[in-house]
This record gives sequence, C-alpha cells and structure tokens, in this order.
Amino acid sequence: MASTAPAPEPQPEQPPVPSPSPQADSHLTTSVLADNPSGMTLEGTNTYLIGDPEAETVVVVDPGPVEGAEQHLEAVLEAARGRRIELILVTHHHGDHTGAVDLFAARTGAPVRGGSPDWSRGGAPLVPGERIPAAGVVITAWHTPGHTSDSFSFALPDDGAAGSVLTGDTVLGRGTTVIDHPDGTLADYLRSLETLIALGDATVLPAHGPVLPSMAQVGTAYRNHRQQRLDQARQALAGLEEGQRNAASIDKLARLLSHAVYPDIDERVRPAAVKSLSAQLAYLEYESDQG
Repeated sequence: MASTAPAPEPQPEQPPVPSPSPQADSHLTTSVLADNPSGMTLEGTNTYLIGDPEAETVVVVDPGPVEGAEQHLEAVLEAARGRRIELILVTHHHGDHTGAVDLFAARTGAPVRGGSPDWSRGGAPLVPGERIPAAGVVITAWHTPGHTSDSFSFALPDDGAAGSVLTGDTVLGRGTTVIDHPDGTLADYLRSLETLIALGDATVLPAHGPVLPSMAQVGTAYRNHRQQRLDQARQALAGLEEGQRNAASIDKLARLLSHAVYPDIDERVRPAAVKSLSAQLAYLEYESDQG
C-alpha cells in the first residue's frame, strides 16, 4: 500500500496551517504536529509523547511521515525536555505515521513496536490487550482493526478521572475515517468501535485533528454515522438493475455508486470514498449471505 494511504474520510474544508509547537493534550501526554497538512491528514499527523511528568523517559507514538522527518524529530526531542525516548509505538502502518520510524529509532536507540512485524524494530509486535509499563505509566494496547488490519489504540487509564485513549486513525478529531478496503473491513471497524465505546468518558487523543471528550460519545456518533452510510449504500444498490448488481465486482460497484453516496466531495479525494464504499458493500454482501 502506498505510504500516502488515506486517513480521514473526505472532508470539504481546507486544513489550517499547522504549528509544530508542542501541545499539552492531557496530564500524561503532549503532542507535536507534523508538517504534513492535507485534505486526508487534516492539520497533519499528531506525534504523541506519553509519560508521567516526573519520569525520566517518554514513549513516542507515531513518528510521522518521512517528509520533514529531521525537523519533526528535533521538535519531538525538544518537547521531551531532555527525557530519554525509551519506546516508540505505531498505531498502524500508513506512511504518515511510520515514514520517520527508522530515523527516530536510529537517533534515539529506542525499540519500535507495532501491530505488524513489518513495523517493529528491536521489539516484539504488539499483543492485543497487553499492558505496557513505560515512562512511569501503564499503556494498554487494544487491537482496533477496521481502518487497517493492524490498527491499535493505546489507552491510558490513569490519565485523568476517566483516562484517555490514543486512537490513531480509528477515530479522528474531525470527520470520520476511511475503511482502507480490502485491508480494513467494516465488520472489524464496528467491533473496534464497541471496544472503544467501552472505555466510557476517556479523552480521545486522535492522530489527526483536535482532542475530543468522551470516547463513548464520539464512538457512538461514529457508529451511527456508519449505519447511515450503510443505509445510503443499500438505497444506491436498490436503484440498480439486478443485472448490474450481479455482474459487477464490489470495487466496480463502489466506483459506480460513489456519486450517489458521496455526491458533493472534491473529486481529488473520491478514491478514498470509493475505498470506504467498497468496505460497505462487502459488509452488505456478507450480511446478505448470513441472512
């Protein structure tokens, strides 16, 4: 898959110019924004530093893209305020999260762990549900596939009254995410939303866009949005002749129906819409087979 694989579902607004200044997002986290704004990445990729304020080390999540990696690494090291980076985690394999992995690993000496062995450097791949003690905190790694098959979210139960969760691209700070079909599936994504909703009012720390309150509230809205998209896909399918439905592959149907389900999007991001629609159609096909 290309390193510039889509993150959020197509958004009409133009992202603001990013600032690399560190942002204190919660008691246990700080983020540094990578300089890669676009219609797909919103303001850019949020690289997070996790650690107890009194700890001598930090954990870095999602080093960011290869473009501008040297400058971004310097900004992250400045945000660490002299604390050693002891571990690097990646939420999933897309290049706007992993492009700078090798540079960060080489410069800091920290092991890298991700859901796929392809993105682990000196550390074992993540295990669903494992608790990772590091930088004076405990991080729970939840496997939350759907956007991609290797997507993980990182929960910090001790981060404030309700805790917090770094959601990668599974939940964004604005808009909704692309299901990167066929690697990502809607069935997996809906199950992952239930996993995240169960975290209650945990603060949402997304890889793109601003911090949001209440994972349960945001996750429920995401679930409702997916059901609405499925209803639109059903309606679009119903408007086709039976021969068209039966003769075309899922990807061809998605391209055919994308204008009905996503009528007003910028044509430059229509391929991302087609990916999500392919995932919806595959889900409906599975649903029909089971029914």
